[in-house]
Amino acid sequence: MAPRVALSDEVAESLSLGRPVVALESTIITHGMPYPQNLATALQVEGVIRSHGAVPATVAVVGGVPKAGLTSIELEALAAKGTSVRKASMRDLPIVMAKGLDGATTVAATAFLAAAAGIHVFVTGGIGGVHRGAELSMDISADLNALGRVPIMVVCAGAKSVLDIPRTLEYLETQAVCVAAYRSDYFPAFFTPSSGCKAPARVDTPQEAAEMMHASLRLKMGTGIVLGVPIPEESAAAGEQVEEAIRTALHECDAQKVEGCDVTPFLLERIRELTGGASLDANVALVKHNASVGAQVAAWLARMSMGED
Repeated sequence: MAPRVALSDEVAESLSLGRPVVALESTIITHGMPYPQNLATALQVEGVIRSHGAVPATVAVVGGVPKAGLTSIELEALAAKGTSVRKASMRDLPIVMAKGLDGATTVAATAFLAAAAGIHVFVTGGIGGVHRGAELSMDISADLNALGRVPIMVVCAGAKSVLDIPRTLEYLETQAVCVAAYRSDYFPAFFTPSSGCKAPARVDTPQEAAEMMHASLRLKMGTGIVLGVPIPEESAAAGEQVEEAIRTALHECDAQKVEGCDVTPFLLERIRELTGGASLDANVALVKHNASVGAQVAAWLARMSMGED
């Protein structure tokens, strides 16, 4: 039987030798920003990871085959196709595989496939969460359930600021997902360094973060960890400008009856438009910063894992 996830030669060799590997999602490429900026950003993020001695493994479904580690040709093809590529969460994986389609993996699907490949550190922009008004809509991202069932650390800028962050943190606790903030006492809110919500834990170095993941793997908990890394202050879009744009976008979302998986892309695009691109610049900055932290965490985790042999 074929392996569950096809690995590039570089990723396969690195995993077999115990070298650090960092997973990256592909929805941020196809649905997160326009071409060719999406391709340039993807290559820059991979470069940041390599600069810290780790190997990037962008995850996607290509022609029905789940892959960890894309070639430059595959990466460029995904970027150029953009939103015409199916956005693939965990529920969509059987569909895109059976139909031989391309799929841009969300946080949930990326975490699942990366963990299946033996990768335990994953870098993204922000995770999904509990949507505002979820007590009526029941709109809760599959990211949260996925993190409750796969052993991977997600290094992110927290939950997207368009979400209900207090309820998101509560839901993660219910799923037994460990949550920590990086060099902060407060969980970040994507575009802004603090959501105002106290983080359950704090870590101040990549080594401390790696020790948490290492402990989870030793216990065979089978659950994930969220490491919230605040966007650098100098790169953050003006907080009030973004918050005003969020309020406007949420009102428009309700008025236009945008629902389900279309909500977040709609909100992020409107916020980008309303802030004159400032939120997109902030998005790129925070992903690169997360990649730097995540690669260092992966390097420490690889050292700890090798020390067990």
